[in-house]
Amino acid sequence: MKFDVVVGNPPYQVAGEARDEPIFHHFYELADKVAIRYCLISPARFLFNAGQTPKAWNLKMLSKDDLKVAFYEQDSSKIFTGKDIPGGIAVLYHDKKQKFEPIGSFSHLPELTSITNKVRKLNEASFSELVKPQGIYRFSSEFFNDFPQAEGMQGKGTKNKIVSKSLAAMDFAFFEEPNEKSTIKILGLVNRKRTYKWINKKYLSYPDSFNEWKVLVPEANGSGAIGEVPSTPLIGKPVLAPPLTGHTDTFLTIGGFETKVECENVFKYIQTKFARTLLGTLKTTQHNSRSTWKNIPIQNFKLKSDIDWSKPISEIDQQLYKKYGLSAAEIEFIETKVKAMD
Repeated sequence: MKFDVVVGNPPYQVAGEARDEPIFHHFYELADKVAIRYCLISPARFLFNAGQTPKAWNLKMLSKDDLKVAFYEQDSSKIFTGKDIPGGIAVLYHDKKQKFEPIGSFSHLPELTSITNKVRKLNEASFSELVKPQGIYRFSSEFFNDFPQAEGMQGKGTKNKIVSKSLAAMDFAFFEEPNEKSTIKILGLVNRKRTYKWINKKYLSYPDSFNEWKVLVPEANGSGAIGEVPSTPLIGKPVLAPPLTGHTDTFLTIGGFETKVECENVFKYIQTKFARTLLGTLKTTQHNSRSTWKNIPIQNFKLKSDIDWSKPISEIDQQLYKKYGLSAAEIEFIETKVKAMD
């Protein structure tokens, strides 16, 4: 192999105030401008349209027909000793004089690719439509009027967002038990433990789902990688949340729903191995952002449904395997690679 340029130990990210920002995509752009062919190694998160690289850039790279993945390793420490790069690393080869199949929806495991393709054949809506973005509960302007000291307690990037630190530090607004004025329950983490505290409703800016049934899931947990050994559950233990329950940005809302029955069925669905396997096709870091749920198909969660939601989760999985025509090998893959949830 001929090397035209060698850059010794180039950085792939730059330190930022709130988080480290990636810069490796700029190397790809520069290489594309100066060379007919290039071969680069970089973090692989963008192959799953994940991470902090611009989404438009991710999609552009995934749709190119002169680019292919020459090598992928989920465990970066196997290549770079002692280095944990979430999402793994990839070697990409680009050749303007050749045509390749666009990367599209990348998976390093053929079983995940075939399962995803079978699900897509039914052309159903995505479950991600039910997943709300992070940080949908915020403090109202009245909150800062009544508690001006609170503004200085919020982080620089937090502004009016309700974070778990708020529950622990703002005892002038959050209470251990409900009282005459503070009747709204907020779920967060205090000392790494799930904790409910109560606040006055007038101090909240909240979404429509606040008044409905919903399922709450942690915004982040584990690596979520599906690989050679059984994965983590991919999501943390979900919570069935009734109307007038909110949460900090440590959690995400799924829903809301008019009835408790629908909510209970969603609660079961996201615990199936089937749904969590499809979550794992796009979950390459600890985060469970809305985009990672895209490959999970939505279901009919009402009483009259093609799925009998009254059954145990393991039997619901069997119904889903049958609905999407999974082969014995694909079912075996899911059953052995994805842990059951407690």
